[in-house]
Amino acid sequence: MQEGTSRLPEDRMLVELLRLQLGNVGSSVVPTLLLAMLLFGVLGNERNLVPMVAWCTAIVLLKIYFAFEARGLLRADISPARARSLLRRKLVFNIVDGAAWGALAWAALGTDGAAGDILILAVLAGVAGSSMSSLAPILPVFVVFLLSEFIVMGVKVLRMEDAAYSPLGLAALLYVAALLGQARNASRSARASIGLRFENFELIERLRIESEHAQAAHQAAEEANLGKSRFLAAASHDLRQPIHAQGLFLEVLARSPLDAAQEEALGNARATWRASAEMLDTLLDFSRIEAGVVEPQFQVFELQPLLNQIENELAPQADAKGIVYRSRETHAAVGSDPALVALILRNLVSNAIRYTEAGGVLVACRRRGAEWLLEVWDTGIGIEPDQHEEIFREFHQLGNAERDRRKGLGLGLAIAQGLARTLHHPLELASRPGRGSVFRMRLPVAEAGADGKVRADLGGNRLRQLHVRVLVIEDDESVRTGMRQLLVAWGCECDAADNIEEAQRKARRNRPGLVISDYRLRGTQTGAQAIAALRAEFGTGLPALLVTGDTAPERLREARASGVPLLHKPVSPDQLHNGVLRVLSGQDLDSAFAVLEAPPRKLATAFRRRR
Repeated sequence: MQEGTSRLPEDRMLVELLRLQLGNVGSSVVPTLLLAMLLFGVLGNERNLVPMVAWCTAIVLLKIYFAFEARGLLRADISPARARSLLRRKLVFNIVDGAAWGALAWAALGTDGAAGDILILAVLAGVAGSSMSSLAPILPVFVVFLLSEFIVMGVKVLRMEDAAYSPLGLAALLYVAALLGQARNASRSARASIGLRFENFELIERLRIESEHAQAAHQAAEEANLGKSRFLAAASHDLRQPIHAQGLFLEVLARSPLDAAQEEALGNARATWRASAEMLDTLLDFSRIEAGVVEPQFQVFELQPLLNQIENELAPQADAKGIVYRSRETHAAVGSDPALVALILRNLVSNAIRYTEAGGVLVACRRRGAEWLLEVWDTGIGIEPDQHEEIFREFHQLGNAERDRRKGLGLGLAIAQGLARTLHHPLELASRPGRGSVFRMRLPVAEAGADGKVRADLGGNRLRQLHVRVLVIEDDESVRTGMRQLLVAWGCECDAADNIEEAQRKARRNRPGLVISDYRLRGTQTGAQAIAALRAEFGTGLPALLVTGDTAPERLREARASGVPLLHKPVSPDQLHNGVLRVLSGQDLDSAFAVLEAPPRKLATAFRRRR
């Protein structure tokens, strides 16, 4: 708002200036009426009675008219298009108003002696000064009022041809110049104030719009994230079904007589199946963290058996790359969930091996006060500082722009950080690009108890014949067929159904000793509903297992709430066999979850309850 005062402001500002001037009119009505009557009473005499009556009447009528007009305009909405015409009207009205005040000199000057003349000139000077505060916001309006008043008064003074008035004329010119200067400053101040208010309004409006955009972007991000989770859950479920069936058929095939070439082909097929299953297990780990169904089971345990297990499992990967894998012996005992700590460590070590091409990987533990620092060191590519937070984001990978799945899914560190937060174990990173990295997790110090060690106790039961009648409820024909063939190979009698009604009919014909049901059946039916219906008919003690390929967070929560032990597809034959043994032995559900969800190649009893 830096334009000069000689230029009219833009229409939007002109509207505000007009409203400001119109608002000042009402407050001047009473003082003007009182002043007019006072002047009439003081200056009126026989010599000027008619002119003074005419002047006083004109001043009163003009002021009342201006007040009513201002009130009406303020009530109406002054549009920018109308502002220019109103400005022209105000210019005309203030020319008339200024001339009316100047006419006081014509009505009374020289008719009441020197004292009266001084009073008249003082009043006119005072009116000019007081009008500046109300008219100066629109400088042209004040200028025409001032010039009109002093021109009319000046003409009268000049006509009097009295030398005594010459100095008065010079003083009047100086006074007018001073008023114009002050009015110019007042006009600038008024416009600057209004301009600042406009800027504040615009800033608030921009903030409102930006806030709406931010909220919309946040909502879109949440919807995109929800859509991503739904897509992953749907894709994971659809992929798990055939891979689960494939594992069952491969196990059945392994029990058939095969020649050497067929044995080799079967081994390759099993290796491919295990790789696919592990990739889906990674997606499941991430989905369960998002679903919030990870419930840590804290206990005291020693770290060394866990480090040994991780080394036995992952050192061959390091050997295959020609790098060194080493873990230092430790006597550390900590209080945490051994299964979740093992999963975090496995992801950290796998990540270190993946990004290390020369040198090696070191896993070590050292004490710092009331904490053990479990550290994974590597001599890999290192991580730039601006990537330290990004690498924990899901599906984010360094040096894998081509998305080579042999390098994983980019979920390992996201899973590790999510589990570390669940356990309240801070996970830290220090790295130097080109030199390597260290991931450090802080664990609380604890004293090892008698039951503080992780034991493997499943191996002896893996091939035991089961000899039980099993009712399989599964809506996928290939999975149903594979499950039936595998259970028969284990010595079971097996009935199969694809919905709740058929399952009830077959159960009435041949009472089952165990129910294995898929969680999501046809339509809106679920395996939890099927098991509940069968238990209502055959007793609450009927052993049951749920199997699902669904990884949607809400489905995971529903399945967990059913209270039935849950296995996730693809289920290896060993997992299924161990799960059946646990359920048939009547172990409590928490123990069943701890074991049923653990791949037998991992730490066994409570090792991996999130799988």
